[in-house]
Amino acid sequence: MTEKVMLAAGCFWGVEEELMKTPGVVDTQVGFAQGITQSPSYKEVCTGATQHAEVVLVEFDSAILPFEKLLDRFWEIHNPTQVNRQGPDVGTQYRSGIYYFTEDQKEKATESKKDQDRSEKWCAPVVTEIEPAQTFFPAEDYHQKYFQKNGGVGCKI
Repeated sequence: MTEKVMLAAGCFWGVEEELMKTPGVVDTQVGFAQGITQSPSYKEVCTGATQHAEVVLVEFDSAILPFEKLLDRFWEIHNPTQVNRQGPDVGTQYRSGIYYFTEDQKEKATESKKDQDRSEKWCAPVVTEIEPAQTFFPAEDYHQKYFQKNGGVGCKI
């Protein structure tokens, strides 16, 4: 059975690349979510005025990749203690977030975040937001599968 979730962990180019390598991920699409405007452009999102996060819409086969394991991968590929940034990328669009489609995903994401906070992995509290998924707006075509199209040149996780 396939499920979908939206994950935000900084620059969506690198996040998508890492998630695509994860066995059980069926498809990915980068875009924008959790904002206040309809159909924003990348340029508009970068201003911060739209309040959107850069997200990866992940379709995964839960028989191969249980949601909890996908969340484990999510925590591995970014620093969830940084507010509105990842590495050199700064702005509200680079926040950490899990945007769920089902109550089961909400419960598992909440428990997973608590586990991360209880672990000794992080030196600061985990700030990842966990919210119901709002409308997903795909990013422009040149952003989709960016590293595959451009030889891995660009932001790195």
